[in-house]
Amino acid sequence: MSQPAAEPPQRVEVHPGKEVVVEFDPALTFECIDECTWCCQHGVLLYEPDFLELANCASLSEATTQVRGQDFVRKEDKDRDEHVGEDGQACFFLRDDGLCSLHAEEDWKPARCSVFPLSVAVEDGDIHVSVREKAREHCEGLHVSERRVIDHLDAFLPEVLWELDDPATRREL
Repeated sequence: MSQPAAEPPQRVEVHPGKEVVVEFDPALTFECIDECTWCCQHGVLLYEPDFLELANCASLSEATTQVRGQDFVRKEDKDRDEHVGEDGQACFFLRDDGLCSLHAEEDWKPARCSVFPLSVAVEDGDIHVSVREKAREHCEGLHVSERRVIDHLDAFLPEVLWELDDPATRREL
């Protein structure tokens, strides 16, 4: 039996005048699962506008680090077995209850966190959006709800992405 043909990429307007090329199944659904925190176990790249906004919420010297000339939210050792990576570390802002203090207390999160579990790349001047391969393996929020990602791209892709020279998300701490 042959595999069904993959959906051709489609252009979708996310914000007025701001389009992306969608390279995932339009039927894909996603909803964060309480206490999953898989995405919080990786370094969070901070685009310049995020870095400036974070300064309003936290001490940058405590919460951030710079790697290869790029700013990231620092990972730190956590004294628990859940909500951490294999190295025992997780995002500086991940609380003991598995919630993000930035999101829960400041009602804000960096663009890179909003984008997850999607991946953003730029090809020929267009922003292309796909699903991160590792998210397909580890993210518990895929395919668990009726919330179609393609219908809510504005929640995943903040407008700041179109203002950046390079909004690619494949950079890690």
